[in-house]
Amino acid sequence: MSTSFAVPAPRSAVLLRRRIATYFVGGAEQIPALVHALDGRPVHELSVDIKDGVRESSMVCAVLLAAEETEPLLDRLRGLPSVVSAELA
Repeated sequence: MSTSFAVPAPRSAVLLRRRIATYFVGGAEQIPALVHALDGRPVHELSVDIKDGVRESSMVCAVLLAAEETEPLLDRLRGLPSVVSAELA
């Protein structure tokens, strides 16, 4: 008789500093949703640039993430209605 168990892949314990640039429309009203998308992740830097008369604004942040968490976070940001793009910077 043999028994086998499914063992989940080990989660990476190494957190890397990822710099993410997000471009969005809608101005300052969109900032709470953008910050909420980062919820639960250690943010080391965060800057938002909103200029009068310019269609797109930007948010740049440095976040500590495990390698496998990077794409899901980018996808979460990209899924927000106001986000035009979110990429590693």
